Amino acid sequence: MLGLGAPELLIILVIVAMLFGVGKLPEVFGSIGKGIREFRKEAEVGTDNKVTTIKTEQPVDTVVVDKS
Repeated sequence: MLGLGAPELLIILVIVAMLFGVGKLPEVFGSIGKGIREFRKEAEVGTDNKVTTIKTEQPVDTVVVDKS
């Protein structure tokens, strides 16, 4: 897990507690957990969707709009 051990995680927890206050910790970690779950869900869905490109034989014409 990114090379983080118990001492590093403890230091991060103390810093977060000082920034947000002890009372807000459940709310902060709850929102972090929701974000991680949402990211994992979207990552799983993203691997199922395949994007295909279609190559055409003829070039696409460019339209120029004169705004004078």
